[in-house]
Amino acid sequence: MKKIDFLAIGDIVTDAFIKLKDAHVHCNIDKEGCELCVRFGDKIPYEEVYVIPAVGNSPNAAVAAARLGLSTALMTNIGDDKNGQDCLDRLIEEKVETPLVQVENGKKTNYHYVLWYDVDRTILIKHESFDRVWNETEIKQATPSWIYLSSLGENSLPFHNDIINYLKENPEIKLAFQPGTFQIKFGAESLKEIYARTDVFFCNLEEAQKITGHDTRDLLELSKAVRDLGPKMIVISDGPNGAYLYMNDELWQMPIYPDIAPPLERTGAGDAFSSTFTAALALGKTPLEALAWGPINSMSVVQEIGAQKGLLSKEKLEDYLKKAPENYKPTKIY
Repeated sequence: MKKIDFLAIGDIVTDAFIKLKDAHVHCNIDKEGCELCVRFGDKIPYEEVYVIPAVGNSPNAAVAAARLGLSTALMTNIGDDKNGQDCLDRLIEEKVETPLVQVENGKKTNYHYVLWYDVDRTILIKHESFDRVWNETEIKQATPSWIYLSSLGENSLPFHNDIINYLKENPEIKLAFQPGTFQIKFGAESLKEIYARTDVFFCNLEEAQKITGHDTRDLLELSKAVRDLGPKMIVISDGPNGAYLYMNDELWQMPIYPDIAPPLERTGAGDAFSSTFTAALALGKTPLEALAWGPINSMSVVQEIGAQKGLLSKEKLEDYLKKAPENYKPTKIY
């Protein structure tokens, strides 16, 4: 294991995209609480299936960072099956270091079904119960500058203690935290040491409401509530309204980057933003510069199927930045 810039920690999965053509979406009067609807007890035709290995919040982040020029590794678990081997092969192809990928005999690699309708998706998820082992020897050799922590399965709460203990022993390492479904369900109190140690925190508006217990949609109030948990920088995304960065008692808003074409599907847009923001910091950019980088990779990702195909190189991302419209810049709103 060689020294790396960026270590992503989180579960890996193979996504099977099922493109539906015979469905509809039902929303309430406020266009919230939307539900994907298909006929019950019937045969539902679909257009195509696309199988994409080695995805998930943290693998997506590792690939994004690698394409942007950082030396990158992933800590995750796979089964001793073909899906696991396919994931491993894809990581190697993307130049992501794999010594911290643990293969567990007799286990299945995570496999999710993505119901793709119009430009959005509903994901059927199942995280396998892995025996998560902190590989002290390999990670000491890696000595990452940044750790990017995201989605882990529902049996992973004790494993977070290994992560925080390592961070306590290595205070110079920066932590980016993008909580996944189960990490949010654990509650902020259960992960209070992770939140307190976080340098930059990512979530969307609805997740911020769940994490803080605040019903408000006021971005300043939500940002302050997350800050009270400990993170130094808070980044909250709000769909077409862009993203908001709260740091040093200031709130900045960044618009979305204009789509170069109508979006194909939106899987991985949030991961692209968060990981690109973090990678930009690791490359020496300021937080406001990083805030301008993130939406560009999000725009690019939604032009392709899956969370990784559209991820950009540093050169291509900077080219889009040069071509950005005049109003594509962060604005201080508080």
